[in-house]
Amino acid sequence: MAEALQKKMTVEEFFEWQKGQDKNYELVDGVPVLPLKSMTGATDRHDRITVNAIAALHIRLRGKPCRPKTSDTSIRTFRGTRRPDVSVECGKPDGKSMSADDPRIITEILSPSTTRYDRFRKLAEHQRHPSIQVILLVDTEAPQVTVWRSTPAGWLGDEVSDLDAIIELPEIDASLPLSELYLDVPFDAG
Repeated sequence: MAEALQKKMTVEEFFEWQKGQDKNYELVDGVPVLPLKSMTGATDRHDRITVNAIAALHIRLRGKPCRPKTSDTSIRTFRGTRRPDVSVECGKPDGKSMSADDPRIITEILSPSTTRYDRFRKLAEHQRHPSIQVILLVDTEAPQVTVWRSTPAGWLGDEVSDLDAIIELPEIDASLPLSELYLDVPFDAG
């Protein structure tokens, strides 16, 4: 890792370097960094919501040109690469690529240690990506999702917090029920 930090990497150099690592890194301003969640670890609640999101999207996108991806797939940003918890890729599949060709939906599963970073810094990076149309910020402490959608007037945010609600995703011809996103996720009463 020390050698990698001596000079800033291009995205292509980063992907070549990443192949030899035992953890997934992000590239930020030419420097490989561990994603914040890698340093803090994910809770069971975070993991359940991630799996639920992938499962729900997979079922709804079967037979369509888009498909859900895990955080193993990088999203190129103006600062380098990021690894959202879940993304929806609509580009041509390339079995050897480490990054999404045409990401449309980004989902960040928030945890107390990552909320501020994900809600501000990473959100701003994702909003500048030319093909990302929807960003979902999914709370792990309560059943609540902030839906950011790209519109001709700019990015607009909306809060969804009813477990009976359905997030419509016409950008990928799908929908995401909150009841499925939060399936088997316990919340403290009160």
